Amino acid sequence: MIPRLERPEDFPGQQRVAWRREPQRTVLAVVLGVLWPPLWVTLIIWPPHNWLPGLEMDWRLKLIVLGLIGVPAILWLLARENRRSGRPATRLGVVWRFMFYGGLMAVVLAAIFALVQVVMQWLSAANIGEGVGSSETTLLIYGVGGLPFAVVIGVAYALWAGLCVAFIAFSPQPEVRDRLGVLGRD
Repeated sequence: MIPRLERPEDFPGQQRVAWRREPQRTVLAVVLGVLWPPLWVTLIIWPPHNWLPGLEMDWRLKLIVLGLIGVPAILWLLARENRRSGRPATRLGVVWRFMFYGGLMAVVLAAIFALVQVVMQWLSAANIGEGVGSSETTLLIYGVGGLPFAVVIGVAYALWAGLCVAFIAFSPQPEVRDRLGVLGRD
């Protein structure tokens, strides 16, 4: 029988963890975190027509490049937070922070992309009316319509990367009992 989840402590991922000392574990976690299964499976099934960087580059390859930048950046943020406050202390905390930062990165990049598209529409417009109309359409399509998809894809990608990092780059930390009564209380 599955136990009931009545308290926050009952949820999985609440065991204390610490960074593994081996740097190759962190590198492996980054590589596996970047290789989100929907990306490489669809790359095998439907290979891209253009592998070279540019405007016509496949979006899955662009997403892998963003992952190569984003996963180490989030790890850097986690290491900085860990040095400062000792958090995240659980696997659930690691995964949550990856999802938060990944969703935030997706929103920021989608907004930047929409604004760049608006500026490009202004520059290609023949008059002010055409520029305003194309700005409205661009913001509606990329800002309103594309933002939810960007957030869902960003959070799902970050969930995968967070799970990889939480289970590969972190190890369980045994609970230290206060036998002498000298450890401070949090």
